[in-house]
Amino acid sequence: MSTKILLVEDEEAIRKFVKINLEREGYEVYEAGSGEEGLEIARVKKPEIVVLDIMLPGIDGFEVCKNLRQEFPDLGIIMLTAKAEDYDKIMGLQYGTDDYLTKPFNPTELTLRIKSLERRLEPEEHSNNNLIVYPPFKLDAYSRKFYKDEEELELTPTEYQIMKNFMENPGKALKRDEILNLVWGEDFVGDSKIVDVNIRRLRSKIEENAAKPKYIETVWGLGYRWHVEV
Repeated sequence: MSTKILLVEDEEAIRKFVKINLEREGYEVYEAGSGEEGLEIARVKKPEIVVLDIMLPGIDGFEVCKNLRQEFPDLGIIMLTAKAEDYDKIMGLQYGTDDYLTKPFNPTELTLRIKSLERRLEPEEHSNNNLIVYPPFKLDAYSRKFYKDEEELELTPTEYQIMKNFMENPGKALKRDEILNLVWGEDFVGDSKIVDVNIRRLRSKIEENAAKPKYIETVWGLGYRWHVEV
């Protein structure tokens, strides 16, 4: 079954061009010209991935992203921005997007980003190794759920993959580039700041005090380490 993609873009020419290219790749594509329409279609069609422009009539892409993330925690979201400014990228990541792409972009690059996100969304086969436990945390790779003190925490697909790699490598200092390769893929072309923003978002969810992290430690000048209590 082909992956369902919702494209939310107010410029019809761009929307049609992207839709044609994605359909050539075998995707099932739905399109919306506004944020409100995008939310309505998402609720009916239940896409796996949304490609979302920031600048939209009515509610903007940030607000759409926020609503989508609240209603569909497992949804993959790629945000499009006409600006190369870090502010838009960081704001999008803080609202819960998994990746971003600056306009104008090559359709091939968008396809690569979608394929990378698809890998993060793939369910894992059931096995005895699906459960990773480091109290108070538990990660169930089969159901793609993450718990703290037996309470499920809602993680985005990207946050989930980062946590999975941390818990599979307890105590190991992971470089930013290493995290990029493990989560986004070796073909990712972008700023490593995407790692830092996702780490900040994760800390806000799992740490008692995100300003003084106990579990996700910063390894200065290198990256991050999952701290395991002995």
